[in-house]
Amino acid sequence: MKKLLIIVMACYGLNARSQVNESKNYLYLYSDSTIHAQKVRLRPNFLGSWVLSADSRSVPLGQVKFFNNERGFFANTRQLNFFGEASFAERIIEGKINLYQQIVYQDIPYDGVDYRFSGYRREPVSRRMFYNKGFADLKRVNYANLSTDMADNPQSLDLLKSYRKSMTTGTVMYVAAGAAILAGVVTLVSGDPFKQNGSTYRGMPTYKDRNYTPSFVLLGLGTGLSVGGFLIQRSGARNMERAIDNYNR
Repeated sequence: MKKLLIIVMACYGLNARSQVNESKNYLYLYSDSTIHAQKVRLRPNFLGSWVLSADSRSVPLGQVKFFNNERGFFANTRQLNFFGEASFAERIIEGKINLYQQIVYQDIPYDGVDYRFSGYRREPVSRRMFYNKGFADLKRVNYANLSTDMADNPQSLDLLKSYRKSMTTGTVMYVAAGAAILAGVVTLVSGDPFKQNGSTYRGMPTYKDRNYTPSFVLLGLGTGLSVGGFLIQRSGARNMERAIDNYNR
């Protein structure tokens, strides 16, 4: 009877642990430990600082690496922020490489118990985003980082090279645009707009008409180059997204 009771209690313990592990709401800490909970909420404390709560337990943001609740999976970006301030990015692509997009919380209660996101919209993959593998530390999305982590996938590397070429071309166009606009402004404001060209038969001075055409040509050229650089870089960013999608297949 005693052995049977031990077996029953052991089975109950295994079943309970299984139910906890299958919970969709949890905090993953920098210490590599996990806190499972029925509810995970982000809210300000009485000092106005943001904290996460796992049911009735409050956990400082600085300890939380990831958290998951019914709204999604989020990663702490504090290690990549200049001042080390805790903020969160939402996972928008899940796979061998997880892609995260920065989000903003509003301090407006949602249904009285939660706080909602603001300014969220799906954006093309950009260098303002973050990525990682599994539960590893976040990295910034850029060619150097991704090419290292995708070294085992030649097709993804080719797409990343196309992305780098587009970004380089766009940058060159931005620099040329800046130079053209600056030259246009300089020629527009320099010189004497009232340069005397002679006088009338009554001795009244006459003035030479100023030619503004070169200035406006330079300003137009600069504007065109800046727009072209933007479009090229935006198009190139799609190759980065294709590289990530290809790697996750």
